[in-house]
Amino acid sequence: MNATQKLHEIGQSIWLDNITRGLLTSGTLRRYIQDLSVTGLTSNPTIFDHAIKNSHDYDDAISQKQKEGKSSEAIFFELAIEDLRQAADLFRPIYDRTNGVDGWVSLEVSPLLARDTAGTLTAAKALHARAGRPNLFIKIPGTSEGLPAIEEAIFAGVPINVTLLFSGAQYVAAAEAYLRGIERRIAAGLNPDVGSVASLFVSRWDVAVAHKEPEVLRNHLGIAIAEETYEKYRALLDSPRLLRILNAGAHPQRLLWASTGTKDPKASEILYVQALAKPFTVNTMPEVTLKALADHEEFGEALPAHADEVLAEFAKAGIDTDVVAAQLLGEGVASFAKSWDDLLACIASESETLAAA
Repeated sequence: MNATQKLHEIGQSIWLDNITRGLLTSGTLRRYIQDLSVTGLTSNPTIFDHAIKNSHDYDDAISQKQKEGKSSEAIFFELAIEDLRQAADLFRPIYDRTNGVDGWVSLEVSPLLARDTAGTLTAAKALHARAGRPNLFIKIPGTSEGLPAIEEAIFAGVPINVTLLFSGAQYVAAAEAYLRGIERRIAAGLNPDVGSVASLFVSRWDVAVAHKEPEVLRNHLGIAIAEETYEKYRALLDSPRLLRILNAGAHPQRLLWASTGTKDPKASEILYVQALAKPFTVNTMPEVTLKALADHEEFGEALPAHADEVLAEFAKAGIDTDVVAAQLLGEGVASFAKSWDDLLACIASESETLAAA
């Protein structure tokens, strides 16, 4: 049994944090599904920006859409939906076999809407309807403005991937928004089975405190935050409130580990994968991390949970994790917005180049 199969056996789903048209047309994604136990994928503007810049796979489509007078944003969403529909169809047998627990793909609303509740909700509904695939999540950030949009989207029956979560408290707020949406559906006599995941970003913690922490604690903070969040997740899974919605026919929102590629070149490529090999979770990993994991026959047992001790040591070192969590969320929103601007500029530049050619 290789390491990817082991994760599958313990109850963790492996999702690919990447999508390109080349992955689809070359059969590589299909091979990852068959050989590496990949059961879903996520996307974001940065991924599509790199995909368009680093290949000619989109040239014909961009040229045609540009001739039709479409804006860069309209072109992007058409390209993204085309790719994600194909990916969703590849994962559809897994989605059907697991009754909607697994086999998902994700598409993000414009990051410029991160502070716009009404705009986020409108975009989420429209994008999901356009995609026309039941196993497609719409990604909404877990900002204070995003949380009510998440609740309303769930109530409207739109499956949601809550993105840009950085702490246990932020996770709980996202989980409660999901629960409120489901509880309202139950009260309204609607089907409560609306899929959702809550995505906790891990490695960015260690980047944020690099060279500020004691050397012995290097690359330990992201894992400790994730362990603390996992404890809150498991407590919620056992709560009467969660059991009531399960009794009514809902699936629980799953906890997803995001940003699990190792950023420290001195650390193991599968540092976060090994530490967070937890049942009832999803790990969405970059392609390089997936390949590194596939090279391991075994990767050992998950590290023992010791979040309280580690977090106490960071507090002694003067690192306030509540402050850092808020900082990371703000930086994440700004980073996603910049990636969005870069993506639209890339499409505009490609359109001009292709038109001139």
